[in-house]
Parts: sequence; C-alpha cells; structure tokens
Amino acid sequence: MASKAFGTPPAPNKRGRGPAKARPRLFCMIRSFDTQLEDCLPDLWRYAWSLTRDRDAADDLVQDCIERALRKRLLWIPGRPLKPWLTRMLLNLFRDRWRHDSRRPTVALEQIGDIAGLDVSSEERLEILAVWKCLGKLPQDQRQALLAVVIAGLSYDEAARALRIPKGTLMSRISRARCRLKAEMDASAATKIRSVK
Repeated sequence: MASKAFGTPPAPNKRGRGPAKARPRLFCMIRSFDTQLEDCLPDLWRYAWSLTRDRDAADDLVQDCIERALRKRLLWIPGRPLKPWLTRMLLNLFRDRWRHDSRRPTVALEQIGDIAGLDVSSEERLEILAVWKCLGKLPQDQRQALLAVVIAGLSYDEAARALRIPKGTLMSRISRARCRLKAEMDASAATKIRSVK
C-alpha cells in the first residue's frame, strides 16, 4: 500500500498496465511518425535522385536516411512536420558521403530520361536533358534551394528550416536560380536556332 507522503500511484489502464493516458499518447506519436515517414518516401527519393542522378545511389541515400531517422526518432518533436527533418538529414548524408570523394560520380545525361522512368517523346527527352544540364551549372546553394522546393516538395518555411537558412535567403536563392536557369535555357534555345540557319 502506497503511503500518503508519496501520493497514490496512477490508475492503471483497462489492461492493467501503466497509467491510462501515457500509452495512447505514445502510440499516437509512433503512429504519426510512421505515417509521415511513409508519406515522405517518394519525395525523399526524388530529392535524393536529383542530388545524385543515379538510381542506386539515390536508393542507398534514402535507405541511410530512413535508418538514421529510425535510430533518432526520439529526437523528432511530435506535432512538427517530419519532411523538413528528413530532408535535412538526407542532405547532410549526401554532403558527408561526397565530401571525401575527389570526384563526384555522375551518370551520363543521356541516361536521365530512362532513370526518371518517364514515358516521353524524343523532343521532350531532349528538353529534360537540357534542363538537367542547366541545373548542373547552377551554384550548389542555389541548386539545393531550388531542388528542395521543386523536387522534394517542401514549402518555403520547411525548406528554409531543412537548409538552415532564413526564409528570405531561401527565396532569394530560388529566384536567382530560376532566373539563371531561364537565361541558360533561352541561350541554349538561341544557339540551336542560330545553328540551324
């Protein structure tokens, strides 16, 4: 029997285990994490592929990210969106993985249409290749900001949190990236027109 000095123990739940309120809350937190994790997988894979441009490397990167997320799931704050946390984790893994390599392995641009699994015409495939080629010319900070929003599907707030930069800086980088991408694409189209004449 518990003494009055220590108070009365919490009432057990219906099954007789632990406090009644603790288990359902923990269950909801775990369920929310698992549900959000599952919903984020396609966006994470697209983002990983846009960083690596290699199907196998993207698979490995996402797998490492999910493994790390599951190990550190208690660090995630329930109630907050999981996607920015996972995107930041994936970006850190990508940076760590390629930081020590003297050269960054890439896939030939001709294979990108096949890797993306798109059923497109030859003209559309050439346009996709041109866009990826122009994306490769962008500075890394602008490319990462643009890909976080366009490919990973993060909102501006989530992308700024994931990249650990202010929202204004993110929007500025995205704007500069879009302007530069448009200029590169226009220059590329002008070159093609001149070469035909």
